[in-house]
Amino acid sequence: MIEDVLPAAVACEAAYDDPGPGPGELMYPQETERVARAVPKRQREFTTVRLLARRALLRIGQPPVPLLPGPRGAPRWPDGIVGSMTHCDGYRAAAVARADGTDGTASVGIDAEPDAPLPDGVLDLIGLPDETERIKVLTEQHPGTSWDRMLFSAKESVFKVWYPLTGIELDFSEARIDIDPVERTFRAELLVPGPLVGGRRVGEFPGRWIAGRGLVVTAIHLSAPQEIRETPETPT
Repeated sequence: MIEDVLPAAVACEAAYDDPGPGPGELMYPQETERVARAVPKRQREFTTVRLLARRALLRIGQPPVPLLPGPRGAPRWPDGIVGSMTHCDGYRAAAVARADGTDGTASVGIDAEPDAPLPDGVLDLIGLPDETERIKVLTEQHPGTSWDRMLFSAKESVFKVWYPLTGIELDFSEARIDIDPVERTFRAELLVPGPLVGGRRVGEFPGRWIAGRGLVVTAIHLSAPQEIRETPETPT
């Protein structure tokens, strides 16, 4: 599902269960140590999503490396790589891209959630007043999708794009999400000064979403400015 909401420049891998390492795959000791005291479910999720991430990295020519969580649990990617991971019941995914300017990727964020309503009271905690009203309208006009869960997922994707660029927290109330139920897109308007990308202040993130197989999945691909993407000409 994740590959349906990201451009071809982003390498994606996903799984609907925890099959374990394939031939030649491994977990690094320092990764295993990070979840040694976790419950088995957490250990399986942690393992699967890192195996998927390394498969995606191989597709863009990056050899296997340990992928340790940093602050806020965000994975530490190799130099020159941007990426994002997600896992929920019944789905794990990883998406990576080169950040060297050749494919136009500044940051990427993905999130998957079960397609089920949020627990009572959570929508009011994560949504701005106009967002919650919009979710009520979407629920009435487009039944069959848990739009409150979609809003939560979109805000998670926003944070996963934001944090690697800024290194600071972003509250749920500091981004306004507008979901298009027909085009399967969303727009995240930042309500605080956005990150600097190539010397330019970015004020909004464009995203896409998909629903199916009991899941809602959101993704944001933040492009680098055109002049950063362009490869300098080789002198003749």
